[in-house]
Amino acid sequence: MVGQIWAPGHSRAEEPLAFSCWLAASKTGLWAQPQDGGGFLGHPVLLPTWGIPTYKFRLYGIFAYMNYRVPRTRKEIFETLIKGLQRLEYRGYDSAEFVVIHNGIITNYKDLRKFLESKGYEFESETDTETIAKLIKYVFDNRETKDITFSTLVERVIQQLEGAFALVFKSIHYPGEAVATRRGSPLLIGVRSKYKLSTEQIPILYRTCNIENVKNICKTRMKRLDSSTCLHAVGDKAVEFFFASDASAIIEHTNRVIFLEDDDIAAVADGKLSIHRVKRSASDDPSRAIQTLQMELQQIMKGNFSAFMQKEIFEQPESVFNTMRGRVNFETNTVLLGGLKDHLKEIRRCRRLIVIGCGTSYHAAVATRQVLEELTELPVMVELASDFLDRNTPVFRDDVCFFISQSGETADTLLALRYCKDRRALTVGVTNTVGSSISRETDCGVHINAGPEIGVASTKAYTSQFISLVMFGLMMSEDRISLQTRRQEIIRGLRSLPELIKEVLSLDEKIHDLALELYTQRSLLVMGRGYNYATCLEGALKIKEITYMHSEGILAGELKHGPLALVDKQMPVIMVIMKDPCFAKCQNALQQVTARQGRPIILCSKDDTESSKFAYKTIELPHTVDCLQGILSVIPLQLLSFHLAVLRGYDVDFPRNLAKSVTVE
Repeated sequence: MVGQIWAPGHSRAEEPLAFSCWLAASKTGLWAQPQDGGGFLGHPVLLPTWGIPTYKFRLYGIFAYMNYRVPRTRKEIFETLIKGLQRLEYRGYDSAEFVVIHNGIITNYKDLRKFLESKGYEFESETDTETIAKLIKYVFDNRETKDITFSTLVERVIQQLEGAFALVFKSIHYPGEAVATRRGSPLLIGVRSKYKLSTEQIPILYRTCNIENVKNICKTRMKRLDSSTCLHAVGDKAVEFFFASDASAIIEHTNRVIFLEDDDIAAVADGKLSIHRVKRSASDDPSRAIQTLQMELQQIMKGNFSAFMQKEIFEQPESVFNTMRGRVNFETNTVLLGGLKDHLKEIRRCRRLIVIGCGTSYHAAVATRQVLEELTELPVMVELASDFLDRNTPVFRDDVCFFISQSGETADTLLALRYCKDRRALTVGVTNTVGSSISRETDCGVHINAGPEIGVASTKAYTSQFISLVMFGLMMSEDRISLQTRRQEIIRGLRSLPELIKEVLSLDEKIHDLALELYTQRSLLVMGRGYNYATCLEGALKIKEITYMHSEGILAGELKHGPLALVDKQMPVIMVIMKDPCFAKCQNALQQVTARQGRPIILCSKDDTESSKFAYKTIELPHTVDCLQGILSVIPLQLLSFHLAVLRGYDVDFPRNLAKSVTVE
């Protein structure tokens, strides 16, 4: 684990201890190696308890190491753990315990916790991770045979979990064994040995968890499994295994890795690795291959991309899919956000929705306001957090307040949350970071599950926030008969989004050519209205953030009320015009621009011959349902800002004067 530790009220000083460090557990206790300036000169130390029963941890990633017949001192193992964790510092905060290491979020943990409490299990925290540890203890305590295998316990546990997770389990009841599994969150296993390995393809084992099968399986413990079904060093020689949520933590130890698939259960015992699945499907690959990574550490982190921002733009087909995974049932046209289901009745009884955010998160709220009003039939206020606080905005007990933040630590948004809690409004968090302040302090929430976003200029988090709010509207309107046709149209649009995003990303070269014409300009206007007004705001923000050009997102309906004075043949103007209810009004704005000798660059639908007549250049995009079009139309602007910044010679991932997590007002 890696992160920060607090030990309030210790005897060494009046102020609470707080330092950044890497943490590891051993039989003797909890070890910490502080970062430079941490107060312990950077040396590993065994943390004293100072008479305090608990420490508080803020954690950033998971990494595990296991070896078989490889001589290692405690110091060497500790240094291996520290180095692995250092590679994961860029990741968001993750939850952990020492027996179950968890990366992700369990959406039904409250139901599981309630059940376990009814069985007499006591909880020491509010985390979803502790529920996993207690659940596997419950399964173990109620096993039908004493010889049940560790992997069988894990199989039973994950069948009860909903949400996204990568897990590594250890137990005193199964010394020398570890079991890892994943669903929705990445997990891979690195393998290192000086000796020949038994196989390059690990066969997948299948079994059904019924009592008869369990009894048969338990006659042969994991350590005695047929060698042909396991990966091991030939001749029972030494081998090491590394479990991590990212290859960057493993690459310095080995370049040979196994990528686990959803619901794989990987078990290691006495130097043998086997992989199990409970159910077989027609699309299953019968084995998991050992793959050799050919890239250096920095390349592993960025893949084949030159910057994290570029990588994250191109990850959007996957991040959008992961946001919807397990939540949208495309067969039944139903949507379930597990983090909100217990409060759904209360939300439906509210008198208005207030959606609060800063920067890109605010734009995600603007982008979805119209569809939220349509689907919830409630008034929706969209607020910038700083302005919301400056006005001392009236908030009431029957309001529902949404707080959107990629990091979950944005200071203004967090203060607005506390302001609303003081007035007893129901609070809902929409974040990308498990265990963040906003996710802890809100009454309920949605984890957008976009994956780690390292580039300061947010891209994939924006589109995942957008979809999360649309899913909320769909869940709210499930019982509205008059809205069923509209709901089905939107759900069909969600289903096709990942493929349509790939189609938009294929325009990258054309957008690069456009950037070649624009990168010497000093200013750029982006215009649109209706569903695409937020696209203009977000596109202009991206250009400002990383290219340092002046850029302004303009509501096309306001063109004659001032901004038209800026338009001439020298001023680059990007116009977003889509086939939606505002199409005719956008055509009027287009004619106003061309009448002033403007040369508009138009983002339009493929079949829009009318707009292209007046365009200096066009970028033709695939068409989707109107309320989702903003997801497709923002991606060309993300790509344009990236290419402009590169051409202007700037650091794309770390723009000046800005931080990824804005933790001050």
